[in-house]
Amino acid sequence: MYAVIEQGGKQYKVAQGDCINMELTDVADDAQSIELDKVLFIGDGQNIKVGKPYIDGAKVIATFSTAATDSVVKGPKLYPTHLRRRKASKRRTGHRQKYLQVTIEEIQAM
Repeated sequence: MYAVIEQGGKQYKVAQGDCINMELTDVADDAQSIELDKVLFIGDGQNIKVGKPYIDGAKVIATFSTAATDSVVKGPKLYPTHLRRRKASKRRTGHRQKYLQVTIEEIQAM
């Protein structure tokens, strides 16, 4: 069984046991799991459910590998460059996005 969930403005296709890096959200420091209730699609090969926009009563339960504060991982370093056609008018800045690493434990469809 797999599902398509929405979190932080992005959509993720998940199945039970998958480990994903999703947008960083506010969770309690001692939290062990998080419930994602914005489920757009659930399928198991034969039967499918499509929400309008979300499926009522469906949720995905994800757990942290360690504490919630330790599950924050960093993405790749990106270097956006700003150029103008003037002499010595270049600017290079660095950015590194933080993500929340979770493991999908259960997909509940009502």
